[in-house]
Amino acid sequence: MIEKNFITSGRNTIIHKNRKFDLLIQNGGHPIVIVSNRGIGVYEGEVPRKRSEAKKAYQEVIDVGSSECFGEEKTLVFIQALDNKEYKVDYSKINTPTFIKVHQENYI
Repeated sequence: MIEKNFITSGRNTIIHKNRKFDLLIQNGGHPIVIVSNRGIGVYEGEVPRKRSEAKKAYQEVIDVGSSECFGEEKTLVFIQALDNKEYKVDYSKINTPTFIKVHQENYI
């Protein structure tokens, strides 16, 4: 079994668990979100096509709609990052200041 750098919780929460790897979160045709140990943002770079390419770049690509994650695209995704904050990514508010928003300052 392949070791993942994230855990899914509930119906729409992703927990980042490895400081060394960044998570690239894909959700259909929406902008890609990057989660690193310093926080979260919109990813502007090229997404690795293979798992081996991602691993070399210290990244892991997560497709929200895949069976290993949630099995369907989501409008709202919560991400618990390693900076002790939980973020809310609301895909219905793309290109607004509330697309990515701090949901909880300290979730631990």
